[in-house]
Amino acid sequence: MIDRSGLAEFLRRRREGLSPSEVGLPETVRRRTPGLRREEVAVLAGLSSDFYARLEQARGSNPSEQVVAALARALRCTPDERDHLFRLAGVPIPPRQVGRHLDPGLRQLVEHLDALPTCVYNDVGDVLHTNALDDAVACRTELDGECNVYRRWFTREESRAHVPEADRARLSAAHVSDLRATYSRRGEDAEITTLVEDLAAHSEEFRTLWERHDVAVRHADLKDVHHPAVGVIRLRCRLLELPEAGLRIRILLPLEGADAAEKLELLRVLGTQQFLETE
Repeated sequence: MIDRSGLAEFLRRRREGLSPSEVGLPETVRRRTPGLRREEVAVLAGLSSDFYARLEQARGSNPSEQVVAALARALRCTPDERDHLFRLAGVPIPPRQVGRHLDPGLRQLVEHLDALPTCVYNDVGDVLHTNALDDAVACRTELDGECNVYRRWFTREESRAHVPEADRARLSAAHVSDLRATYSRRGEDAEITTLVEDLAAHSEEFRTLWERHDVAVRHADLKDVHHPAVGVIRLRCRLLELPEAGLRIRILLPLEGADAAEKLELLRVLGTQQFLETE
């Protein structure tokens, strides 16, 4: 079913976020509104200006799959944004597999990453594997109980204890835009809709961010961790996607020019039990 208000809002935000040069149009100084004009999007998508205007006004006839695809191209949508646009328009999206286990080859790969904090989870945030160093960096124990990345961040206050306060809003927004991408791919599945409904019910911050319709999977980031045993660890976060398996591998690397490598090695030697005793 088409989400008219959501579609209208998403189209407007994408249009206003593009510059003429990004779509091959000349820049002009006399623009009263940011981004592209409605008529320019209509021309790029091969639509009439009236038809496109009605879409942004949450009225008119339902767009066809071909029209939605043309709009995605015109608005330079990323694959995740395109999936989101298709869902808002009520156009069926081919289902994607949700990973439930690590096959032998993948398990062998992550076992060779023991020198780096590594976590494997699926696109709904269920953690399938962490190594000892990742547990040590996150001060994670078997008693934590919550094994979903998104539920833990938005419903467990202790999950933020080792993240600098200045970084928390940015990480919250990244988590929600990441989950939005999954929702756009698999919004008809009860598992993802239940997750979103539960998070919205428990977190006002989540509800506010969800209404922004930001859609993107975060593949790279910088992350500071305040660790009780070794102090601040400055890390580079890289996310590797395995679409065919429905899995993601998140690896933390020591930031160049900092003492992160030495601190990671110290945590690896100390082990989980000793650093917990220092808290």
